[in-house]
Amino acid sequence: MRFELFIAARYLRAKRRQAVIGVVTAISVIGVAAGVASLIVALAITNGMKRDLEARLLGSTAHVDLMRVAADGIRNWRPLLARLRALPHVTAAAPGLYGQVLISRGARSGGGLIKGVIPAEEQTVSDLLQSVKEGSSAALAPAAGTAEMPAATPPIVIGKDLAETLGAQAGDTVLVTSPQGDLTPLGLVPRYQRFQVVGIFTSGFYQYDSSYAFMRLADAQRLFAEPDLISVISFKVDNLYQADRIGREIEQAAGPGFQATNWMEQNRELFRALKLEQVVTFIVLALIVCVAALNILIALTMMVMEKTKDIAVMMGFGVTAAQIRRIFLLQGLMISVVGTVIGMVVGFGVSWAGGHFRFIRLDAAVYSLDYLPFAPRWFDGVIVGAVSLGVSALATLYPSASAARVLPAEALRYE
Repeated sequence: MRFELFIAARYLRAKRRQAVIGVVTAISVIGVAAGVASLIVALAITNGMKRDLEARLLGSTAHVDLMRVAADGIRNWRPLLARLRALPHVTAAAPGLYGQVLISRGARSGGGLIKGVIPAEEQTVSDLLQSVKEGSSAALAPAAGTAEMPAATPPIVIGKDLAETLGAQAGDTVLVTSPQGDLTPLGLVPRYQRFQVVGIFTSGFYQYDSSYAFMRLADAQRLFAEPDLISVISFKVDNLYQADRIGREIEQAAGPGFQATNWMEQNRELFRALKLEQVVTFIVLALIVCVAALNILIALTMMVMEKTKDIAVMMGFGVTAAQIRRIFLLQGLMISVVGTVIGMVVGFGVSWAGGHFRFIRLDAAVYSLDYLPFAPRWFDGVIVGAVSLGVSALATLYPSASAARVLPAEALRYE
């Protein structure tokens, strides 16, 4: 062991005449550990929120959506769909027809966003129909070898929270009312149709579970009196982080009058807010490490004052000022390393337990997630550890410099 490290470790272990220094040192270690653990847990939460929201958004929406700039929808869409499906980087495409409706069952009702789909194609760009927990979405697809014919009570799949609002279960009948009604001598009469709930999906994303419903494309076109019309073509691409560039290529291939949007544009404000929250959280919780660093500064300053005579004696035996400086630098570094290691173990342990057991529940109506996610990353640990050690190293500069300036003759004059 080097001489400086041996003396630094000896000073930390030795019994001191002033017990308050030991208390301040212990508080410094605890402060560094608390700051590091808090930072690790906070960053794990923000990373988990971003990861889960991104995963659920990508599972619930397409990577790219193509719509008409005008609100008249897309007609003659089959040749266009076939042509765009063959574009490079496009792995799947599906037509859809959106419409706002009122869904009611008895005295209970709720607003919903209907999407008319071709189930086999919709499942290639979205996972919502694959997240049915009650009933089955298979009833949306026509039987093999048969054409899709209108039924007396056509099928519909609705979200879990919407089903709770309506008090509906799989097998129940609901009334779907479209605001796009028929003009009669008595005025505009809303168009309505009874549907049978064949499935209830649970995406875990409140926005979809509380308002989305799926029906067959032909049924939606009949409900909205829009024969052979769609409002959107949804795409899945081979690189979701290049959805912006691929969307522009799809838009150019579709021709004038079309506009493409992607999942990043649709949720830009959400992810920007999460990024800002992560930065602010890091800055605020890093102040805990700064407070712990001040404790290190106080502990080392008190240590220098107590060990002034020892320092003078060592200098009298030939120990250089640089070696004295390194002794107290190493002492502060050891306090920081011990606190950082303890904080890392606690922070990653709490993050793992929170991610594994999901013991913190959230209100999905407020946070869009029903539990608090944790996603610890080793890179965050490196950043937090570097910040902790760096701030603590700065706190050791003044006391170590003060120790190196001790004059042996002055310190031992009255001994």
